Amino acid sequence: MIGELQCVVLDCPDAVGLARFYQALVGGEVNRPDRRWGVSSVFATLHLDGGMVLTFQGVAGYRAPRWPDPGYPQQFHLDVEVADLDEAQRQVVALGGELLHVDARGWRVFADPAGHPFCLLKGASTTKPAVSP
Repeated sequence: MIGELQCVVLDCPDAVGLARFYQALVGGEVNRPDRRWGVSSVFATLHLDGGMVLTFQGVAGYRAPRWPDPGYPQQFHLDVEVADLDEAQRQVVALGGELLHVDARGWRVFADPAGHPFCLLKGASTTKPAVSP
C-alpha cells in the first residue's frame, strides 16, 4: 500500500451548492473545520458519518458529464495521503503512473495508466509504510 484515500473530489460549477445537494441525499456536515482543507466559494467539503469525505471543486467553464457520451466524460479525482512523497512518487511511476504537476503546496498530480488524474499529498497522520510493487 502506497497511501491512504483521503477524499473523492468532484469537479462542478458550484462547490457549495453541490455539497449541500449531497448533504440532503446522504447526510453529513458541509464545510466542517478540518486541518486538511481550506474551504471557500470554489471548494467545499462534506464529511459523512462513516468518516468518508466528499469534496467539491468549482471549475470555470465546467462541462457536465453526459453519460455514457465519451465526449463529456465523468469528472472526479482521488486525493491520497502518503507518508513520504518522494517514495510514493517512485512507486506510482513504477506502477505506470505519470507525474503531471507539482502545485504550490507540494501536492503531486499524477495520471493513472488510463489517464485519470489523482493527487498525492503528505499526510500528517499517515503511519502505514509504503510497499514496493
